[in-house]
Amino acid sequence: MSPAFVSPPCRSKKTVALLVGGPSPEHPISLLSSIQVIQALDRQQYDLLLIGIDQQGRWWHCDEADYLRYPEDPARIQLRVTGEPLALQPGSRGGQLRESQSGTPLPAIDVVFPLLHGSMGEDGALQGLLRWLQLPFVGCDLLASAIGMDKAITKQLLQAAGIPVAPFVVLRHPDVAQLNPAALVATLGLPLFVKPTNQGSSIGVSRVLHPAELQPAVQHALAFDHTVLVETAIQGQEIECALLGNQQPAVSVCGEIVVQDAFYAYETKYLNRGQAQLVIPAPLTPETSERVRRLAIQAWQRLGCYGLARVDFFVTADQQIFLNEINTIPGFTAISMYPQLWAASGLAYSQLLDRLITLALERDQPTVSLAERW
Repeated sequence: MSPAFVSPPCRSKKTVALLVGGPSPEHPISLLSSIQVIQALDRQQYDLLLIGIDQQGRWWHCDEADYLRYPEDPARIQLRVTGEPLALQPGSRGGQLRESQSGTPLPAIDVVFPLLHGSMGEDGALQGLLRWLQLPFVGCDLLASAIGMDKAITKQLLQAAGIPVAPFVVLRHPDVAQLNPAALVATLGLPLFVKPTNQGSSIGVSRVLHPAELQPAVQHALAFDHTVLVETAIQGQEIECALLGNQQPAVSVCGEIVVQDAFYAYETKYLNRGQAQLVIPAPLTPETSERVRRLAIQAWQRLGCYGLARVDFFVTADQQIFLNEINTIPGFTAISMYPQLWAASGLAYSQLLDRLITLALERDQPTVSLAERW
Protein backbone atom coordinates (compact mmCIF):
# COMPACT_ATOMS: atom_id res chain seq x y z
CA MET A 1 0.00 0.00 0.00
CA SER A 2 2.93 2.38 0.47
CA PRO A 3 3.73 4.44 -2.64
CA ALA A 4 6.77 3.22 -4.54
CA PHE A 5 8.12 5.31 -7.38
CA VAL A 6 10.71 4.37 -9.96
CA SER A 7 12.48 6.90 -12.17
CA PRO A 8 11.34 6.57 -15.80
CA PRO A 9 13.85 5.38 -18.38
CA CYS A 10 15.62 7.89 -20.62
CA ARG A 11 13.57 8.86 -23.66
CA SER A 12 13.40 11.45 -26.40
CA LYS A 13 11.71 14.74 -25.66
CA LYS A 14 7.90 14.61 -25.94
CA THR A 15 5.43 17.35 -26.84
CA VAL A 16 2.74 17.70 -24.18
CA ALA A 17 -0.48 19.49 -25.16
CA LEU A 18 -1.84 21.11 -22.02
CA LEU A 19 -5.56 21.85 -22.41
CA VAL A 20 -6.82 24.57 -20.06
CA GLY A 21 -9.99 26.59 -19.52
CA GLY A 22 -13.09 25.01 -21.05
CA PRO A 23 -16.78 25.93 -21.23
CA SER A 24 -17.82 24.67 -17.77
CA PRO A 25 -18.45 26.84 -14.68
CA GLU A 26 -15.11 25.53 -13.40
CA HIS A 27 -13.22 27.39 -16.15
CA PRO A 28 -11.40 29.66 -13.63
CA ILE A 29 -10.24 26.68 -11.56
CA SER A 30 -8.62 25.16 -14.63
CA LEU A 31 -6.75 28.40 -15.26
CA LEU A 32 -5.57 28.49 -11.65
CA SER A 33 -4.39 24.87 -11.91
CA SER A 34 -2.51 25.58 -15.12
CA ILE A 35 -0.20 28.14 -13.49
CA GLN A 36 1.52 25.58 -11.28
CA VAL A 37 1.58 22.87 -13.95
CA ILE A 38 3.32 25.15 -16.46
CA GLN A 39 5.88 26.22 -13.87
CA ALA A 40 6.64 22.67 -12.73
CA LEU A 41 6.77 20.82 -16.06
CA ASP A 42 10.31 19.57 -16.72
CA ARG A 43 11.35 21.30 -19.96
CA GLN A 44 14.38 19.06 -20.34
CA GLN A 45 11.98 16.18 -20.93
CA TYR A 46 8.92 17.90 -22.42
CA ASP A 47 8.02 20.61 -24.88
CA LEU A 48 4.81 22.42 -23.94
CA LEU A 49 2.01 23.14 -26.38
CA LEU A 50 -0.47 25.33 -24.48
CA ILE A 51 -4.04 25.22 -25.79
CA GLY A 52 -6.61 27.47 -24.15
CA ILE A 53 -10.31 26.69 -24.54
CA ASP A 54 -12.56 29.69 -24.00
CA GLN A 55 -16.01 29.60 -22.43
CA GLN A 56 -17.62 29.38 -25.87
CA GLY A 57 -15.65 26.18 -26.55
CA ARG A 58 -13.19 27.66 -29.08
CA TRP A 59 -9.59 26.38 -29.01
CA TRP A 60 -6.62 28.78 -29.12
CA HIS A 61 -2.86 28.36 -29.31
CA CYS A 62 -1.67 30.35 -26.28
CA ASP A 63 1.60 31.94 -25.29
CA GLU A 64 2.49 30.63 -21.85
CA ALA A 65 4.14 33.97 -21.01
CA ASP A 66 0.92 35.93 -21.63
CA TYR A 67 -2.21 33.75 -21.62
CA LEU A 68 -3.96 35.02 -18.48
CA ARG A 69 -5.62 38.18 -17.24
CA TYR A 70 -5.59 38.75 -13.47
CA PRO A 71 -3.61 35.56 -12.71
CA GLU A 72 -3.23 36.56 -9.06
CA ASP A 73 -6.97 37.02 -8.46
CA PRO A 74 -9.04 33.79 -8.35
CA ALA A 75 -12.25 35.83 -8.57
CA ARG A 76 -11.28 37.57 -11.82
CA ILE A 77 -8.80 35.28 -13.58
CA GLN A 78 -9.50 35.08 -17.33
CA LEU A 79 -8.06 33.44 -20.43
CA ARG A 80 -6.30 35.92 -22.73
CA VAL A 81 -6.53 34.85 -26.37
CA THR A 82 -4.87 36.33 -29.44
CA GLY A 83 -4.49 35.31 -33.07
CA GLU A 84 -6.77 32.79 -34.73
CA PRO A 85 -8.90 30.04 -33.21
CA LEU A 86 -7.75 26.54 -33.99
CA ALA A 87 -9.33 23.98 -36.29
CA LEU A 88 -8.91 20.23 -36.04
CA GLN A 89 -8.20 18.30 -39.20
CA PRO A 90 -8.95 14.61 -38.49
CA GLY A 91 -6.88 11.97 -40.18
CA SER A 92 -4.09 9.64 -39.17
CA ARG A 93 -3.10 9.23 -35.54
CA GLY A 94 -3.46 12.55 -33.74
CA GLY A 95 -4.99 14.44 -36.64
CA GLN A 96 -3.64 17.97 -37.03
CA LEU A 97 -4.43 21.19 -35.20
CA ARG A 98 -4.15 24.24 -37.45
CA GLU A 99 -4.85 27.93 -37.21
CA SER A 100 -8.29 28.19 -38.75
CA GLN A 101 -7.60 31.00 -41.25
CA SER A 102 -3.93 30.77 -42.17
CA GLY A 103 -3.84 26.97 -42.04
CA THR A 104 -0.54 27.06 -40.14
CA PRO A 105 -0.08 23.68 -38.43
CA LEU A 106 0.78 23.29 -34.76
CA PRO A 107 3.50 20.87 -33.65
CA ALA A 108 2.59 17.20 -33.55
CA ILE A 109 1.29 16.09 -30.15
CA ASP A 110 2.76 13.11 -28.29
CA VAL A 111 0.49 13.19 -25.24
CA VAL A 112 -2.40 15.35 -24.03
CA PHE A 113 -2.71 16.62 -20.46
CA PRO A 114 -6.37 17.62 -19.96
CA LEU A 115 -6.63 20.16 -17.18
CA LEU A 116 -10.31 20.91 -17.74
CA HIS A 117 -12.46 20.58 -14.64
CA GLY A 118 -16.17 19.88 -14.86
CA SER A 119 -18.42 19.29 -17.84
CA MET A 120 -16.95 18.91 -21.36
CA GLY A 121 -13.52 18.25 -19.92
CA GLU A 122 -13.81 15.80 -17.06
CA ASP A 123 -17.02 13.98 -18.03
CA GLY A 124 -15.79 11.78 -20.88
CA ALA A 125 -16.66 14.12 -23.75
CA LEU A 126 -13.06 15.23 -24.29
CA GLN A 127 -11.73 11.75 -23.56
CA GLY A 128 -13.92 10.37 -26.35
CA LEU A 129 -12.50 12.89 -28.81
CA LEU A 130 -8.95 12.02 -27.82
CA ARG A 131 -9.71 8.32 -28.23
CA TRP A 132 -11.06 9.07 -31.70
CA LEU A 133 -7.79 10.84 -32.51
CA GLN A 134 -5.76 7.96 -31.02
CA LEU A 135 -3.89 10.39 -28.80
CA PRO A 136 -2.62 9.22 -25.42
CA PHE A 137 -3.86 11.40 -22.58
CA VAL A 138 -3.42 11.80 -18.85
CA GLY A 139 -6.22 10.50 -16.66
CA CYS A 140 -9.23 8.24 -16.85
CA ASP A 141 -10.72 6.91 -20.04
CA LEU A 142 -14.15 7.86 -21.41
CA LEU A 143 -16.30 5.54 -19.29
CA ALA A 144 -14.62 6.09 -15.92
CA SER A 145 -14.59 9.85 -16.55
CA ALA A 146 -18.31 9.87 -17.31
CA ILE A 147 -19.13 7.72 -14.29
CA GLY A 148 -16.92 9.71 -11.94
CA MET A 149 -18.55 12.97 -13.03
CA ASP A 150 -22.06 11.63 -12.39
CA LYS A 151 -22.48 11.54 -8.62
CA ALA A 152 -25.67 9.48 -8.79
CA ILE A 153 -24.24 6.73 -11.02
CA THR A 154 -21.05 6.69 -8.94
CA LYS A 155 -22.97 6.16 -5.72
CA GLN A 156 -25.18 3.46 -7.24
CA LEU A 157 -22.14 1.50 -8.47
CA LEU A 158 -20.27 1.91 -5.20
CA GLN A 159 -23.31 0.90 -3.19
CA ALA A 160 -23.71 -2.23 -5.34
CA ALA A 161 -20.06 -3.07 -4.62
CA GLY A 162 -20.61 -2.84 -0.87
CA ILE A 163 -18.68 0.43 -0.47
CA PRO A 164 -20.49 2.59 2.11
CA VAL A 165 -22.03 5.87 0.87
CA ALA A 166 -24.44 8.32 2.50
CA PRO A 167 -28.16 7.51 2.04
CA PHE A 168 -29.39 9.29 -1.09
CA VAL A 169 -32.26 9.87 -3.51
CA VAL A 170 -31.93 10.85 -7.16
CA LEU A 171 -34.42 13.36 -8.60
CA ARG A 172 -34.87 14.00 -12.30
CA HIS A 173 -36.49 17.07 -13.74
CA PRO A 174 -39.97 15.51 -14.18
CA ASP A 175 -39.93 14.36 -10.53
CA VAL A 176 -39.66 17.87 -9.11
CA ALA A 177 -43.31 18.81 -9.66
CA GLN A 178 -44.32 15.93 -7.35
CA LEU A 179 -41.58 16.57 -4.80
CA ASN A 180 -42.78 15.90 -1.26
CA PRO A 181 -40.26 17.56 1.09
CA ALA A 182 -41.76 16.03 4.24
CA ALA A 183 -41.54 12.51 2.82
CA LEU A 184 -37.98 13.03 1.63
CA VAL A 185 -36.92 14.37 5.03
CA ALA A 186 -38.62 11.39 6.69
CA THR A 187 -36.48 9.10 4.51
CA LEU A 188 -33.13 10.89 4.68
CA GLY A 189 -33.35 13.07 7.79
CA LEU A 190 -31.82 16.51 8.28
CA PRO A 191 -29.56 18.18 7.41
CA LEU A 192 -29.40 17.29 3.73
CA PHE A 193 -27.14 18.16 0.84
CA VAL A 194 -28.67 18.89 -2.57
CA LYS A 195 -26.29 18.67 -5.53
CA PRO A 196 -26.37 18.71 -9.32
CA THR A 197 -25.23 15.25 -10.32
CA ASN A 198 -22.79 16.45 -13.01
CA GLN A 199 -20.91 19.36 -11.47
CA GLY A 200 -17.78 19.64 -9.36
CA SER A 201 -16.16 22.05 -6.91
CA SER A 202 -19.41 22.33 -4.91
CA ILE A 203 -21.04 24.33 -7.72
CA GLY A 204 -24.83 24.39 -7.28
CA VAL A 205 -24.65 22.63 -3.89
CA SER A 206 -26.95 23.63 -1.02
CA ARG A 207 -27.13 22.53 2.62
CA VAL A 208 -30.74 22.10 3.73
CA LEU A 209 -31.64 22.48 7.40
CA HIS A 210 -35.45 22.73 7.13
CA PRO A 211 -38.01 21.04 4.83
CA ALA A 212 -39.03 24.44 3.45
CA GLU A 213 -35.51 24.91 2.06
CA LEU A 214 -35.62 21.72 0.00
CA GLN A 215 -37.61 22.89 -3.01
CA PRO A 216 -35.50 26.07 -3.58
CA ALA A 217 -32.32 24.00 -3.20
CA VAL A 218 -33.53 21.51 -5.83
CA GLN A 219 -34.43 24.34 -8.20
CA HIS A 220 -30.98 25.87 -7.67
CA ALA A 221 -29.29 22.55 -8.50
CA LEU A 222 -31.45 22.15 -11.61
CA ALA A 223 -29.95 25.37 -12.97
CA PHE A 224 -26.73 23.36 -13.43
CA ASP A 225 -28.00 19.90 -14.42
CA HIS A 226 -31.19 18.01 -15.24
CA THR A 227 -30.62 15.47 -12.45
CA VAL A 228 -30.24 16.21 -8.72
CA LEU A 229 -28.76 14.18 -5.89
CA VAL A 230 -30.26 14.61 -2.41
CA GLU A 231 -28.27 12.91 0.33
CA THR A 232 -28.00 12.72 4.09
CA ALA A 233 -25.35 15.04 5.53
CA ILE A 234 -22.72 12.96 7.33
CA GLN A 235 -21.20 14.57 10.39
CA GLY A 236 -17.52 13.77 10.57
CA GLN A 237 -14.02 14.50 9.35
CA GLU A 238 -13.61 15.31 5.65
CA ILE A 239 -10.83 13.01 4.51
CA GLU A 240 -9.19 12.80 1.08
CA CYS A 241 -6.57 10.58 -0.48
CA ALA A 242 -4.91 10.62 -3.89
CA LEU A 243 -4.41 7.72 -6.28
CA LEU A 244 -1.87 7.38 -9.07
CA GLY A 245 -1.30 4.52 -11.46
CA ASN A 246 -2.96 2.31 -14.03
CA GLN A 247 -3.94 -1.26 -13.18
CA GLN A 248 -2.29 -1.17 -9.75
CA PRO A 249 -2.53 2.37 -8.32
CA ALA A 250 -0.43 3.76 -5.52
CA VAL A 251 -2.37 5.59 -2.83
CA SER A 252 -1.12 8.59 -0.88
CA VAL A 253 -1.30 9.37 2.79
CA CYS A 254 -4.68 10.71 3.91
CA GLY A 255 -5.39 14.38 4.43
CA GLU A 256 -8.15 16.22 6.26
CA ILE A 257 -9.98 19.38 5.21
CA VAL A 258 -10.98 21.47 8.21
CA VAL A 259 -13.48 24.16 7.21
CA GLN A 260 -14.85 27.10 9.15
CA ASP A 261 -17.92 27.45 6.91
CA ALA A 262 -21.02 25.22 6.94
CA PHE A 263 -19.47 23.07 4.20
CA TYR A 264 -16.58 23.04 1.74
CA ALA A 265 -18.16 25.42 -0.78
CA TYR A 266 -16.67 26.80 -4.00
CA GLU A 267 -15.86 30.14 -2.35
CA THR A 268 -14.09 28.37 0.52
CA LYS A 269 -12.00 26.26 -1.86
CA TYR A 270 -10.80 29.02 -4.16
CA LEU A 271 -11.80 32.52 -3.00
CA ASN A 272 -11.82 32.57 0.83
CA ARG A 273 -8.68 30.56 1.29
CA GLY A 274 -8.38 31.31 5.01
CA GLN A 275 -11.67 29.48 5.68
CA ALA A 276 -10.19 26.02 5.09
CA GLN A 277 -7.13 24.26 6.44
CA LEU A 278 -5.48 21.17 4.95
CA VAL A 279 -4.05 18.82 7.56
CA ILE A 280 -1.60 16.24 6.17
CA PRO A 281 -1.37 13.54 7.37
CA ALA A 282 -4.93 13.41 8.66
CA PRO A 283 -5.35 12.78 12.39
CA LEU A 284 -6.67 9.23 12.02
CA THR A 285 -5.73 6.00 13.71
CA PRO A 286 -3.48 3.79 11.57
CA GLU A 287 -6.31 1.28 11.26
CA THR A 288 -8.83 3.87 10.03
CA SER A 289 -6.33 5.41 7.63
CA GLU A 290 -5.62 2.00 6.13
CA ARG A 291 -9.34 1.27 5.74
CA VAL A 292 -9.85 4.59 3.94
CA ARG A 293 -6.99 3.87 1.55
CA ARG A 294 -8.24 0.35 0.82
CA LEU A 295 -11.74 1.64 0.10
CA ALA A 296 -10.23 4.23 -2.25
CA ILE A 297 -8.51 1.47 -4.24
CA GLN A 298 -11.72 -0.59 -4.32
CA ALA A 299 -13.61 2.42 -5.69
CA TRP A 300 -10.88 3.03 -8.30
CA GLN A 301 -11.12 -0.56 -9.47
CA ARG A 302 -14.92 -0.58 -9.45
CA LEU A 303 -15.11 2.49 -11.70
CA GLY A 304 -12.22 1.40 -13.93
CA CYS A 305 -10.06 4.45 -13.28
CA TYR A 306 -6.64 5.10 -14.82
CA GLY A 307 -3.94 7.68 -14.27
CA LEU A 308 -5.19 9.71 -11.35
CA ALA A 309 -8.10 10.36 -9.04
CA ARG A 310 -8.80 11.97 -5.70
CA VAL A 311 -11.24 10.09 -3.47
CA ASP A 312 -13.16 11.94 -0.75
CA PHE A 313 -14.59 10.41 2.42
CA PHE A 314 -16.34 11.25 5.66
CA VAL A 315 -15.13 9.56 8.84
CA THR A 316 -17.53 9.77 11.79
CA ALA A 317 -16.65 9.95 15.47
CA ASP A 318 -17.36 6.21 15.84
CA GLN A 319 -14.99 5.46 12.91
CA GLN A 320 -17.61 4.73 10.28
CA ILE A 321 -16.36 5.57 6.78
CA PHE A 322 -18.54 6.90 3.95
CA LEU A 323 -17.21 7.54 0.46
CA ASN A 324 -18.40 10.95 -0.72
CA GLU A 325 -17.15 11.25 -4.31
CA ILE A 326 -14.38 10.55 -6.80
CA ASN A 327 -12.73 13.37 -8.73
CA THR A 328 -10.97 12.17 -11.90
CA ILE A 329 -9.32 15.53 -12.71
CA PRO A 330 -8.63 17.06 -9.30
CA GLY A 331 -7.34 20.57 -8.82
CA PHE A 332 -3.65 21.29 -9.37
CA THR A 333 -3.62 24.78 -7.87
CA ALA A 334 -1.10 25.92 -5.29
CA ILE A 335 -3.56 24.99 -2.51
CA SER A 336 -5.06 21.83 -4.02
CA MET A 337 -5.09 18.67 -1.96
CA TYR A 338 -4.05 16.23 -4.73
CA PRO A 339 -0.48 17.51 -5.33
CA GLN A 340 -0.04 18.26 -1.63
CA LEU A 341 -0.94 14.69 -0.68
CA TRP A 342 1.65 13.36 -3.11
CA ALA A 343 4.27 15.81 -1.86
CA ALA A 344 3.64 14.49 1.66
CA SER A 345 3.99 10.95 0.28
CA GLY A 346 7.42 11.67 -1.21
CA LEU A 347 6.56 12.74 -4.77
CA ALA A 348 7.35 16.36 -5.65
CA TYR A 349 5.11 18.33 -8.01
CA SER A 350 7.37 18.04 -11.08
CA GLN A 351 7.86 14.31 -10.41
CA LEU A 352 4.09 13.90 -10.14
CA LEU A 353 3.57 15.49 -13.56
CA ASP A 354 6.26 13.27 -15.09
CA ARG A 355 4.68 10.18 -13.55
CA LEU A 356 1.23 11.11 -14.91
CA ILE A 357 2.58 11.61 -18.41
CA THR A 358 4.55 8.36 -18.24
CA LEU A 359 1.41 6.48 -17.16
CA ALA A 360 -0.51 7.94 -20.11
CA LEU A 361 2.17 6.82 -22.55
CA GLU A 362 2.40 3.37 -20.95
CA ARG A 363 -1.36 2.86 -21.24
CA ASP A 364 -1.19 3.76 -24.91
CA GLN A 365 1.19 0.90 -25.70
CA PRO A 366 -0.49 -1.85 -27.77
CA THR A 367 -1.43 -4.96 -25.85
CA VAL A 368 -0.81 -8.51 -27.03
CA SER A 369 -3.90 -9.99 -28.62
CA LEU A 370 -5.32 -13.35 -27.49
CA ALA A 371 -4.42 -14.85 -30.89
CA GLU A 372 -0.78 -13.79 -30.47
CA ARG A 373 -0.74 -14.99 -26.89
CA TRP A 374 -1.95 -18.47 -27.79
